Parts: sequence; structure tokens; C-alpha cells
Amino acid sequence: MSHAPEPDEDDFYTSAPRQPVFHVEQALLGALLLDPHRLRDLAGIAADSFSTAAHAALFAAISTLPPPDPDEHAKNTTWLDRVLATARKQARGLTASDLHALIQVCPWPRHAPAYARMVETEHARRRLQTAAQRLVQTVHDASLPHPVQTVLAEADALAAVVDDIATRFPPRAGVLPRTTAPPPTAAPDHTEAVEEEQLLLATATAYPADIESVRWLLPDDFALPLHASLWQCLTTLAGRGEPVDPVTVLWEAQQRGLLGDGSDPGEVLRMLAEPAGSVEHWGERALQRSLLATAEYTCRHIEAYAGDPANTPFQLVVGARRSLADIGAVRTRWQHATGTLPTPRPRPRPEPTTRARPPTTAAAHSARTARATR
Repeated sequence: MSHAPEPDEDDFYTSAPRQPVFHVEQALLGALLLDPHRLRDLAGIAADSFSTAAHAALFAAISTLPPPDPDEHAKNTTWLDRVLATARKQARGLTASDLHALIQVCPWPRHAPAYARMVETEHARRRLQTAAQRLVQTVHDASLPHPVQTVLAEADALAAVVDDIATRFPPRAGVLPRTTAPPPTAAPDHTEAVEEEQLLLATATAYPADIESVRWLLPDDFALPLHASLWQCLTTLAGRGEPVDPVTVLWEAQQRGLLGDGSDPGEVLRMLAEPAGSVEHWGERALQRSLLATAEYTCRHIEAYAGDPANTPFQLVVGARRSLADIGAVRTRWQHATGTLPTPRPRPRPEPTTRARPPTTAAAHSARTARATR
């Protein structure tokens, strides 16, 4: 997923402080303007690797125009004028003085490959942030007809970005990313979740035999801790083959010390006595919310990792893959719940083991014949 620089980022110098990558990009462009032949030494970098529209336009012009003759380039500005004219089609604010300023700020043109690697590092960070943000937006898109499928598709797109970054940056020692707290988010509205979880618990209490059909549902999938605890009580009673009804569930909850949060036993009994629908239906609803919540939680952490400039690209890969594993775990349970598990590929059967047989070569046959005639 490419990063599109803001179109109004045409100015090279503003009063606002710039990030280090801005100055790295200037050094790289200055090196290429001074020695265009150094473009051959760069790999894995493109115009969209740059953080501003002006820098992207200049690099695109440098990389598309034929390089000048070195001797001629040292004598005149013909090639620089072509670069400027080409780049101004995308960044109208560029001037000839900007190009000369870039040449002046470049410390060592021979360091262009190192500068390019730094630029690509920041580009990887932006790509990861963009992909994570898109997944969060998808999670909150209430207009989607099939939210789970769309969210999982975006999760796959995010994983593809992570894999691409991993191929570009080899592993190094100390790969664990710095633990960064994700930014605070608005408290979710659990009104619908509470109502549906109550129906799930009541229906499972009325039809405990149906609990076996939703073994893929875990206590962590519930929005409220009390509901998660009551689900544990239900699955425990059903698993032991003991009687299940509102009273026995309430008693199990007391034995487990789960009512110490001030829950009203009478309210719990009334909630468990109002079944509706099917256990499987409400279970799928709870699992869907859990999957979407896990996707958002995962992306918030990946955004936090990518927002910390001290993390290297491979550290970002390690942190992102660990976070994406949480989505993978819920995805597998969702596939079990909906019957959409991918069909495993049949493994090739090994050749059958046979008992040892007498040798069948001509030499062996002759030997046996000779022994028989002795």
C-alpha cells in the first residue's frame, strides 16, 4: 500500500520543525542531482517512498529522465533544468533555487545508498500505519453488508504489507519492538452486546444441550465480565452433566466467587429466565463482535509500534506479526462457527513399505543357478 504525500507539501522550508526523514530525503535528492549516475546504486525505493509531494515529484523526474553525460553535467545546468520542468508538473512550487539548495545540503553524495535505506525505512513505517488505519476504519464501517469478511480481507492486506517489509529488511538481533501503549480510544457502546449476551446466556440455560454446538465460543468473547463468568459456569455445569437452570447457574457463580462485584442475584435469575432464539445464533453474534474488537485492538498496537521511530523495520514486523496472530486465532474459531474452514490439501501418501525380496538381477539369478547345480 503506497503512501500518497499531501499535495500542499511543496515548500522546502517552513517555520515548523521537520522530522529527520525530511532532511534525509533532501540529502538523497541532493546527491542524485549532483551525481545522477548514483541512481543505479539504489534499490527498493520509488517516488511514493518520499514523505512530501515535492520530494516525490523530484525523485520521479530524476528516475525517469535519461541521465546526463557526466562531463556535460559538470559544465552546465541543462539536465537540472529538465528535472525542474518535469517535477513542476506535479509540484508547481518548485524553483531552481530549491534544487541548488538540495545540492548544498547533501553532506556526501557517495552516501546516497545509505540515505535511500533510511528513506525506505520511514516509508515502511508509513505503509504499516496506513494499512492499520484502513483496517480500523473498516471495523467501524456500519454500512458493510458482510463486516467480518471485509475486515478479514483488510487484515490480510495488512499482513501482506508486513510480509513485504520483512522481505526488504533482513532480521537483526534484538528484534522485539519497544512496548508502546496504544492511543486511548472512545469507550465502545455495549448496549447491543449486553442485550444479545443476556439472550445467549438465558437460551443456553434453557437448552444446555446446545452448548456443545458452540464450543468455539470463549469467555473472552463476551463484552461484560459478569457475562463471561456466567458462561464459564454454564459450560462447567454442562460439561459435568449436572442440572442446568437459573438457580444452579447462580449457585455455581457464588461458589466461584463471581458475584462479589455487587451483582444482584435476583437480577441474574431474571436475566437467565428469558430465553429467545438459538444458542448458535447468539453465539455467532458474540464471536463476530469479538473478532471486530480484536481487529481494532490489534491495529491500535501496530499503529503504536509504527509510531515509535526507535523501532526498526524488522522490530515492526515482529510486533505486527505477533499482534496479527490474535486475529488469526479468532478467525479460526469464526471459521469453525460458520463452517467456512478451508479444505486442507491432501498430503501425498508415502510409498507402501514392502518386505525384502530376493535380488532379481541377472548376476543374482546366475549365482542361484550355480549353487543349485552343485
